[in-house]
Amino acid sequence: MSNKYQVEESCSLLAFLLLKLDGMSRRKVKQRLQAGCIEVNGVSVTQANTVLQIGDGVEVLAKAKGPQAGPAPLEILYQDVDLIAIHKPAALLSVGAAKQGSRHALAVLRAQLSFKGSRQTVQLWPVHRLDRDTSGVMLFATSREIREAVADNWTDAEKTYLAIVEGKPEPSAGTIDQPLRMDFKGHRALIGQHPDAKHAVTHFKTLSVSRRRSLMEVKIETGRQHQIRAHFAWLGYTVVGDRRYGFADQRLGLHALRLEIPSPSGEGRLVFEATPPAGFSALLS
Repeated sequence: MSNKYQVEESCSLLAFLLLKLDGMSRRKVKQRLQAGCIEVNGVSVTQANTVLQIGDGVEVLAKAKGPQAGPAPLEILYQDVDLIAIHKPAALLSVGAAKQGSRHALAVLRAQLSFKGSRQTVQLWPVHRLDRDTSGVMLFATSREIREAVADNWTDAEKTYLAIVEGKPEPSAGTIDQPLRMDFKGHRALIGQHPDAKHAVTHFKTLSVSRRRSLMEVKIETGRQHQIRAHFAWLGYTVVGDRRYGFADQRLGLHALRLEIPSPSGEGRLVFEATPPAGFSALLS
């Protein structure tokens, strides 16, 4: 048997559960969370610091449900009234056109956060995008105003990626400062001076090396489409699994590890980080 509650005041999920599950210890509540026994708006949630909004539905299950059909819920790294950061898996579009259906991060997250049974859809605006085959941190705003506030300070954002590349780059650290322009017919970035080319800067350093491949930390000053992939291909060390600039593999060796931005409130900075999935790390070996 399960118990259902409706949120009447914004608070963290843990605080809400401790209030509603009177008599249950903090340790027991966390155990129920980790066991998958808590659902918010019909989606299993395991993070105690998840922020609940007024009107959200919380269900405490007697036991976790088995696997369900449909898209797996996205991992929410951070959530407040203004911003939601997720860990976008590889092979999932960031956003999509109507003809592409609902299988993209924006649509999946909207469905995940919408109140179960409600006809109203949660409104979200993507702050930035990741390539389909890139995993990692992706940020959404809950209003146009917040998205614009973050975009206005985007040049102050710090974007850190992990890339697994073919070979052992020499030098082991450096900067690629090569302009890029998109050839939309071939859907690839072209490097070199051109009236349509845009400034693009990529910093890299080697973290570890295997027999044939290297794990790189990459920081980008600009966020051009295919920037990291095109820059490493130009350097002669293509990103592993990059069908467009190199060769296919189990997945693309590119992961958006960390995003740090000025808070839209103007108070300090926010940092979002996504642990690399096992499939990514396996590429190095």
